[in-house]
Amino acid sequence: MKKQVEIFTSLTRISDLAETPFDVRSLEREFWEMGDYVVCKITDPGGHSLLIELQSGRMRGVIGGETIIGALGERFATLEATGSWQAVGQNGKMHVLTGAGLFGKLTSKSVYLPQMMELNYVGHVFRNGHKLRMEDFVAPVEERPFQTPVILFYGTSMSAGKTTSARIVTHLFKSAGYSVVGAKLAGAGRYRDILAVKDVGADAVFDFVDVGLPSSICGEALYRKKLRQLLNRMAAIRADIAVVEIGASPMEPYNGSMAIEALQPNLKYAVMSASDPYAVYGLIKAYGMTPDLVTGVASNTLAGIALVKQLCGIQAINFLNPENGTLLRELIGQATGMDLKIPSVY
Repeated sequence: MKKQVEIFTSLTRISDLAETPFDVRSLEREFWEMGDYVVCKITDPGGHSLLIELQSGRMRGVIGGETIIGALGERFATLEATGSWQAVGQNGKMHVLTGAGLFGKLTSKSVYLPQMMELNYVGHVFRNGHKLRMEDFVAPVEERPFQTPVILFYGTSMSAGKTTSARIVTHLFKSAGYSVVGAKLAGAGRYRDILAVKDVGADAVFDFVDVGLPSSICGEALYRKKLRQLLNRMAAIRADIAVVEIGASPMEPYNGSMAIEALQPNLKYAVMSASDPYAVYGLIKAYGMTPDLVTGVASNTLAGIALVKQLCGIQAINFLNPENGTLLRELIGQATGMDLKIPSVY
C-alpha cells in the first residue's frame, strides 16, 4: 500500500518506510502498542493553520481524504492539548496530537487551539508478516561513558523559549570555534526543535525519536534504557560542549526530571526558560533546582527581569536582545572554562 500513503510524517524519519514497500493490515485493538507505525485517513483537516511536519522537517498543508503515516503515542501539554493512543476506541477514530505525526485520541485542548486534525484508522504497517514499530529502526550503538560538558535548558512549560535560547547559545559556541552536539531528551516528537540547533551549526543533533520514542511519556525503566542509548550516541560525537533541551517542564510526565538527574555530573550551566516570573518561583519551589540564569518570556521586559530578581534572587537575561551577547559569552564562558570571544578575522 506504499503508493497510497501521501504523507510520511517526521516520526517516520528514522525508518525506511518512504523508500521500501510495506503492507497495511488492520490489527485488533488489543494488540496496539506505543510506537506502532499506523496509516490513517484524514477525515477532517482541522483549523486552517494546522500543518504536518515531513521527514525533512518541512511543514505541509493537508487536504481531507489524504492518507498519512505516523506513530501511536501520548501527549500531555499543559498549555495546548492532551491525548493518548490508549484512549482510541474500537471505531479507530483519533487525532494528530502533534504535527510530527503523533497519533492518539484527543482528551482535552486549550480553547485557544484550533480544531485538531481528525483521523480514521486504516491499518498498521507490516512487513514480512510482522507489524513495524519505531523500535525496529533503532540501530544498536556502542556503550560508552558520556563525559561531554552540558549546558542545560529546561522550562516552566512548553513554549517558554527553550529552543530559541538553545539555538542562540549553540551559535555562541560555534562562532568561537567549538564543536557542539545538540539534543532534546524529553518532550513530544517534533523535528523542528533540534533542527533549529542544527541550522546554526551544531555538529550533530539527537532526540528521543532517534531511539524509537514518539514522545518521552513512557515507563521509567523504558525511558532509562532509551536515555542511555541517546547519551551513547551523543558521546560518540566527542564534542566540546553539549547543548541539551528538556521539553516542557521537569514536573510534567515526560521524564524530564530523570534526564536532568542523569546529566548532573556533566552540568556546567543551567538555564530556565520561563513563561512569567511567578512560574520561576513556583518551579524552583516545586522541583527544588535553582537555575544559573533565567530567560524566555519572563525576561521580555525590565519589569519581568526585576520581578525574577525580587522573587528568586536570580539574574534574568533576554537572549534575543543582541546587546546581551557579550554578557552571555562572559557568563557561559566562565562557567565552562571556554573562551567564547569571537576570533578576529584578518
